[in-house]
Amino acid sequence: MSENLLFTFASCVFFMALVGWISWLKTRGTADTKDGYFLAGRGLGATFIAGSLLLTNLSAEQLIGLNGSAYGFNMSSMGWEVTAAAATIAMALVFLPKYLAGAFTTLPQFLNDRFDPTVRRMSVLLFMLGYGLVTIPSVLYSGSLAVIAFFDVPALTGLGDFEALVMMVIVIGVIGSVYAVFGGLRAVAVSDTLNGVGLLIIGILVPVFGLIALGNGDFGAGLSTLGSENTEKLNAIGGADDPTPFGTIFTGMIFANLFYWCTNQYVIQRTLGAKSLAEGQKGVLLSGFFKIMVPFMMMIPGVIAFHLYGPGLGGIDEAYPRLIRDVLPLWMSGFFLAVLLGAVLSSFNSLLNSAATLFALDVYAPAKGGQVSDEQLVRVAKIASVVIALFSFAVAPYLSQAPEGLFQLIRKFTGFYNIPTIVIVMVGLFTARVPALGAKIVIVFHITAYALLTFVLNDAVMLHFIHQYGVLFVVEVGIMLVCGVLAPRAEAWQFTRKEEVDLTPWVYARPLAITLFSCVVATYLLFSPLGVASPSGPGRVFWGLLVGLAIGNSAFWWLSSRQAVSALR
Repeated sequence: MSENLLFTFASCVFFMALVGWISWLKTRGTADTKDGYFLAGRGLGATFIAGSLLLTNLSAEQLIGLNGSAYGFNMSSMGWEVTAAAATIAMALVFLPKYLAGAFTTLPQFLNDRFDPTVRRMSVLLFMLGYGLVTIPSVLYSGSLAVIAFFDVPALTGLGDFEALVMMVIVIGVIGSVYAVFGGLRAVAVSDTLNGVGLLIIGILVPVFGLIALGNGDFGAGLSTLGSENTEKLNAIGGADDPTPFGTIFTGMIFANLFYWCTNQYVIQRTLGAKSLAEGQKGVLLSGFFKIMVPFMMMIPGVIAFHLYGPGLGGIDEAYPRLIRDVLPLWMSGFFLAVLLGAVLSSFNSLLNSAATLFALDVYAPAKGGQVSDEQLVRVAKIASVVIALFSFAVAPYLSQAPEGLFQLIRKFTGFYNIPTIVIVMVGLFTARVPALGAKIVIVFHITAYALLTFVLNDAVMLHFIHQYGVLFVVEVGIMLVCGVLAPRAEAWQFTRKEEVDLTPWVYARPLAITLFSCVVATYLLFSPLGVASPSGPGRVFWGLLVGLAIGNSAFWWLSSRQAVSALR
């Protein structure tokens, strides 16, 4: 092993060991009970919630996939990230107060309360198949791909490309399993927060180093090149042939993001562990601001890679690893690798913890009639984690066959369970007479219809799969409402409150939500033909709209402050 590789490896081990040691100090003795293992003892504050949401959501699949999309196409795929901020607003203001008031541990637990045990089991099956076949393997694959590209593992070990991929999947998976199996949610949240700080540092420095390389040592010259040449790469207003057409953010993407941030177990589990509603709202909204930063940290490097290498790379998913290998200084290599692995491990162990939670609480415990001790539940969850991890190890290497790039593959396959879940939850929350039959019909209908539209009739059906999300959402809501009219529940469902934490809302949640949404609009204005995607740069219309947003926000905060003062008198 060369001195450079030895230094990188040693410094990586040091940073990862530091994170592990701090996580152990913060979590020892907290994972012995059900609430301790699955919900961090309902004691997570805003910082840990935001940090864990950030690292749970952002991993190598975003680092590689989003940068690859920007390299191969343009900034249009930022729609998945930036518009997610709007979904965090819905989570903070609408869904989280309901979840915490009901003291739910899992989403299927709510579906059992609202509908019946069969709907609960069907939803668990959807989540488990989605996690095991797509989401967890994709995290392992993308992380392994990044490490292989960075370290040149085949040359280092003498293994073939596929064998090296299998080896890295197992190594990363085994390390990540330790957190999920032995530490529970609190260990995951603490390690996520620490690695999140590292990810923000790397996310800021990589574009800086890339621009310096683009400007032949001059950051300003690199920035000038980025803003004046091939500016179509900076356009987020995607056309029909782009991975994410602009129109899709107003149809299916709305519901896909609502699913992810408001009903996806491995995301909302962090918020269900909040020590109060106010802390949960702060953490969720803070994570929304992090999503606004994603285009700058995880797509601009892809555009820089296009300027440096042109369109000649072997595949779009090679853009970010190549850029890292060429521009990152040696002294940062170990820190970068530790952050990269930390992001991968975070998403992996979060998914594993949530999958085990679903199995233990929504499959095993009901099968035993609910008469299960905390010790038994924790033990079963640990066994389930190991089994799910092993299954993911077997699936992950085969994702290398994805022709459209990793990011697009994941979005297509999550369509099997994201839309029916958000439909069932929303109708369940906001109606009282819709029966369990409606939810069951929707799940079966969606899987069948989506499979036909996306994979069987895809040549005949020209509608983009994200638009299909929107159409299916409307149809499935209609199915449930019709069931509510034709075969309503005998008794109207009533929400049962179980106040285990302080449910006082955060006084600044609404004004901060308005500011967050304004940032979404401003980001789209920036990466549009009105902004930096114009060869001449931002014009008067851009600056006028930006000033209007700022004035509107200032006025809303002033009114909110007056109302808050009046309420305290």
